[in-house]
Amino acid sequence: MDFRDDEIARLERARAGGITSGEVVRLFGEKGVRLSAATFRKYVQVGLLPRSRRVGRKGKHTGSTGLYPVSVVRRIALIKRMMAEGYTVEDIRGSFVTVRNRLEDVEKGLQELVEELTRKARVHPRRRQFEDELVRAEREVRKALDRIEKVGGAVATVTAEAVEA
Repeated sequence: MDFRDDEIARLERARAGGITSGEVVRLFGEKGVRLSAATFRKYVQVGLLPRSRRVGRKGKHTGSTGLYPVSVVRRIALIKRMMAEGYTVEDIRGSFVTVRNRLEDVEKGLQELVEELTRKARVHPRRRQFEDELVRAEREVRKALDRIEKVGGAVATVTAEAVEA
């Protein structure tokens, strides 16, 4: 079973600060999808997932926790789908990473633009109308980006055998 877009969106809102690798492994386990901590680490090591950012824990001598963007849930789900279709880690890494990195740049720019426009809309006489329209527009753009990610990951992942055929 896969994660629905609304589940990931809810998770992204709830865990905007990040998510631990253990939580990601647990989430996939709850969905009946096999993902071990070792596999998660391998995906990070080969560049399929971003490295964590270290965040200190409260209290003396408690160390730090590695947090990942919640988008790793979406990315792992895509990696799993592509592997089920027969793509290798190398196939995915060779193309998926490029597509995903570019999409993350677009998503970051989108977020900044929406935040700026929302601030301006709050002082506009037609505030409610513009705020509602921004919410709808952002939702539509995010759905489009999800579709581009799915298609882009598959299209950009072309094995040498497929090119020669």
